[in-house]
Amino acid sequence: AVLGDPAAAHQPDEPYAPPFAPGQRFPISQAFNGEFSHQHPQSHYAVDIVLPVGTPVRAARAGVVMEIADDFRDSGVDPKYQSRANAVRILHSDGTMAVYAHLQADSVRVAPGQRVERSAWLANSGNTGFSTGPHLHFVVQRNANMELVSVPFEFAGPDGRGMTPVAGMLLIAP
Repeated sequence: AVLGDPAAAHQPDEPYAPPFAPGQRFPISQAFNGEFSHQHPQSHYAVDIVLPVGTPVRAARAGVVMEIADDFRDSGVDPKYQSRANAVRILHSDGTMAVYAHLQADSVRVAPGQRVERSAWLANSGNTGFSTGPHLHFVVQRNANMELVSVPFEFAGPDGRGMTPVAGMLLIAP
């Protein structure tokens, strides 16, 4: 079994909100096809946003919380950490799912089955799992023939228009 509807088609109504509070700005350290860890189909279209530990992580899009992990405390680049990051997975109305990963232990504020609106406070950023430092790993995925694959997306820029995230970009929440 694989999470999500195999018939899901990525069709957001608007660009994704940067996953932090309005007015805040943080750099993107790794973007689509990032050399360090975004080479797998599940994360090819992921971004890493440098967020200090404890920064509130907000929902980039409305949906229903599918699953959470909130009890990992360690991090590093040892392969044993690849499946040990704290995370929240949210199902969107089009069948795609957003994953917010590397969250601070014991900071998740939502529960499976809960409906969340865009900009809802989900958890705090952290440095758990396969990580070289504090950041938020954000990715949108869908079930493609029983395999989770990431899909390209745009963040809303300061003017509300969509922009493709790139490494080195300063992401500003409108």
